[in-house]
Amino acid sequence: MAASPSTASLVRAPVGARLSVLDRYLPVWIGVAMVTGIVLGRGVPGLNRALDRVQVVGTSLPIAIGLLIMMYPVLAKVRYGEMSRVASDRRLLVSSLVLNWIVGPAVMFALAWIFLGDLPAYRTGLILVGLARCIAMVLIWNDLACGDGTAAAMLVAINSLFQIVAYAGLGYFYLEVLPRWLGLSTSTVNVSVWAIARSVLIFLGIPLALGYLTRLIGERRRGREWYEGAFLPRVGPFALYGLLFTIVLLFALQGNAITHQPWDVARIALPLLCYFAVMWTSSFAWGTWLLHLPYERTATLAFTAAGNNFELAIAVAIGTFGVTSGQALAGVVGPLIEVPALVGLVYVALWARRRFYPSEEGNQ
Repeated sequence: MAASPSTASLVRAPVGARLSVLDRYLPVWIGVAMVTGIVLGRGVPGLNRALDRVQVVGTSLPIAIGLLIMMYPVLAKVRYGEMSRVASDRRLLVSSLVLNWIVGPAVMFALAWIFLGDLPAYRTGLILVGLARCIAMVLIWNDLACGDGTAAAMLVAINSLFQIVAYAGLGYFYLEVLPRWLGLSTSTVNVSVWAIARSVLIFLGIPLALGYLTRLIGERRRGREWYEGAFLPRVGPFALYGLLFTIVLLFALQGNAITHQPWDVARIALPLLCYFAVMWTSSFAWGTWLLHLPYERTATLAFTAAGNNFELAIAVAIGTFGVTSGQALAGVVGPLIEVPALVGLVYVALWARRRFYPSEEGNQ
């Protein structure tokens, strides 16, 4: 994504004016990609077989390329050398880890069972989404809400590393162990821990390594000013290009399910809306009244806790269950709901700033 404007200009400008044309109409582009994919899927015979002809860990090569492209630019944006800045704020760091890795997955697990108890494939897809913590567009929402950009990037980096270590184990716990402990009646879901770990290592580990190396080499050779002022704005839009490309292909393969099962899509959307509302509101309240954090860090805490890495969830669902699976469909519905939901929460955050942090707003 393009480099963010200064905090002061963000405060003065309306939300829509802070976005590039590319980002401002993101919901429109996603809708166009969805429709394009459905049209291609219904109008091009044999597309499924063509996409699956060459695979990477069970994922078709074109889709794998799209997933990697969408992950790289955001991870190239992270200032890895300043991670200690966030680590020194233990209240923020510990709260973020608790909200992201204990509260978030548990909330999504509960909502998935409440709303999709009779649809195990979609339920599993939502649980995978709940385990994939903030990575990509959460940085944009945080910037628009005038949050602490460096803190957000650091929390994203920490979550990236944590996901590589913990995602597979948490997937096994929430899909196999916890339902068994609770005596929940469900169809057997055979989850390969190695398959999930392999997907995480490839679709998160590779772009994370590339992002780190790009910043390291770029800053050493040309300096930070060039890297963040010239290089990042050039590669940033490719995150959106990769997302749209992947959505086109996924909807091409999921077109029949979407057009013939619109009620299922609506049922997947409902718990996602509840999830964003619950996680953002509780996290903002946590930062404001429990930790007494300044607004910038409270907003960062809320958006990084509410945002999810749908790219990773989609990659894991495809690699583990197949590109035409219900689990993959649940992941695909995710960004279509996240975009308007979190844009709306940006407005809520700016209102909450005026309401609960009037002195900080006046100092900008």
